[in-house]
Amino acid sequence: MLEMRDCPHWARVAEFFAGIGLMREGLESEGFQVVFANDIDETKQRVYQANHDSAEFVLSDIRDLTGGDIPDVEMAVASFPCTDVSVAGGRAGLLGRHSGLLSEFLRVIEEMHYRKPQVVVLENVMGFASSNNGDDLQATIAGLNTLGYICDIIVLDAVWFVPQSRPRLFIIAWIEDHTEAELFFASEARPPWVLRFQEKNPELRFRPLPLPPKPQCSQTLRDVIDKLAPDDPSWWGRERLEKFTGSLSSVQGSRLDGLIGSPSLCWATAYRRTRHGRAVWEIRSDEISGCLRTGRGGSSRQALVEAGQGHVRVRWMTAREYCRLQGAPDIDLAGLSENQGRFALGDAVCVPAVSWLARNVLTSLVSVRQHRQPVAG
Repeated sequence: MLEMRDCPHWARVAEFFAGIGLMREGLESEGFQVVFANDIDETKQRVYQANHDSAEFVLSDIRDLTGGDIPDVEMAVASFPCTDVSVAGGRAGLLGRHSGLLSEFLRVIEEMHYRKPQVVVLENVMGFASSNNGDDLQATIAGLNTLGYICDIIVLDAVWFVPQSRPRLFIIAWIEDHTEAELFFASEARPPWVLRFQEKNPELRFRPLPLPPKPQCSQTLRDVIDKLAPDDPSWWGRERLEKFTGSLSSVQGSRLDGLIGSPSLCWATAYRRTRHGRAVWEIRSDEISGCLRTGRGGSSRQALVEAGQGHVRVRWMTAREYCRLQGAPDIDLAGLSENQGRFALGDAVCVPAVSWLARNVLTSLVSVRQHRQPVAG
């Protein structure tokens, strides 16, 4: 799949809640090697195994795994379910049936005992920061501290790499090395709320990692969408199009009129929302995609608006367009339907964001080690 780079800190990785393997795509592009992957979803397993060695994928409920099932690794990553911490969900937090599986991941790490990975990476939606008024994030950091890890919190937005607005929270945890702590400082990847969280929880063990400036994406929607002919059957028919335009508020209608009046074709994305008990469509005002989502938590599929030269057409975005917006244009979707593909990709990570994290942060935290034996006494 992605070209592998030479990595002086080559390391083995265990991937939990692996999904279709986009975290792996980003890590392996920087020289890491995933030697274990776990997920419970058979549909996602199909895609994962179509792109990677099937022997490394364990189809299982994480509650059935133990630390002894995990091979020796330098790093463990977990994109645990966001359903209960997302602002679009029920906000049950870590007590919820889905997001609560994070505790099972931490249990597995604890059961690895002296074989614990040097580095742990957790990824989730920004809603995790405010879930249960910040108590869930505090409990997670405290749990990692108890296991011997010191932590930093980093926020990466896919829009720095691809034309998709997708901010995500990463907790980076590594075995404490007892070096002198540095002062926290705000940056584009460590926003001010992280500093406020650290100040509010002085008992937690944090340490800021050095971060380079954010990259700048030069792509827009026009670079990633399929340019379909006006008579392609994917475009919505007259009745559906009229329902779409009829739902627009005055502000949204004016936005669409501006697009239609453009002398050249332009593109925007749209989401269906519920406003005052009524389903309406809202169009983005820029040439980037909104956050790709699954059907869980009250979110919906994303539509593409093509307008200009006095015309407007609307259709659903395709799974292949979702691939490009996640930075994985060539991934094999293993024959999934359009809906299955969109769901799987909306539940995944942005590949170049993970690559950036691996290159600029993770390679400095890991080192290859020999199989370790328990210390006597």
